[in-house]
Amino acid sequence: MNNKPVAIITGAGQGIGRGIAIELAKNGFDIVGVDVIFKPEFDQAGLFEVKEHVKELDADFLPVQGDISSLDDHEKILKETLDKFGRIDVLVNNAGVAPEKRMDILEMTPESFDRLLSINTRGTLFLTQRIANQMKEHVEENPVLEPCIIFISSISAEVSSTSRAEYCISKAAVSQIARIFADRLTEYGINVYEVRPGIIKTGMTAPVREKYDKLIEEGFVPQKRWGFPEDVGKAVAALAQGDFGYSTGLVVEISGGMNIRRL
Repeated sequence: MNNKPVAIITGAGQGIGRGIAIELAKNGFDIVGVDVIFKPEFDQAGLFEVKEHVKELDADFLPVQGDISSLDDHEKILKETLDKFGRIDVLVNNAGVAPEKRMDILEMTPESFDRLLSINTRGTLFLTQRIANQMKEHVEENPVLEPCIIFISSISAEVSSTSRAEYCISKAAVSQIARIFADRLTEYGINVYEVRPGIIKTGMTAPVREKYDKLIEEGFVPQKRWGFPEDVGKAVAALAQGDFGYSTGLVVEISGGMNIRRL
């Protein structure tokens, strides 16, 4: 078995997933980076750019092509991880998509709704189920192990956006999934956490950057700046290292204070 702790990160090729991979590598984890886009010949972006960055931090990185909406790919992710490292200490459920086109809830299409729920919710749920059962076996064989599962949801789990209702609904469901797994896995010593990013500067928010720049300038975010992937990564690293070991079910919002109710 690998001596270093191992973290599986879905959607690791860019944005928040990339930030999480780098921060966990800095903190002594080997990384399994999962992404649907897999281009070994292209090391300027994507999984293989992240791999080079992680290797510079003296951590190992296993790139895995996987679509979390495919249950067959869940088995592939598990097998390749165990073949390479022999252990799973952390699962970070980060992969997710936004609507291809923002539409008012009065015009939202069933196709867009189904796409987001298939990836963001169904895929996340059943990948977690599969990995949780593997973690359970590892803990029963070696009780000193303390694996954990971290869900990356969104402030949209609670905040309404009428032009992307399907995204809000999918993330609200992820929040409840995290809560239920936290409850169920306590008997095995597997802690579960939820991290809710706010407005983070990534490719997903690029199409509405001008809108958010204006809102941030006007004080919509109390700390008056964009969040960055590394902000989320640092929170994930603290959770993964066990700094909040007596806090299973914890919800951590990384939003620059957007959770503060103000008059």
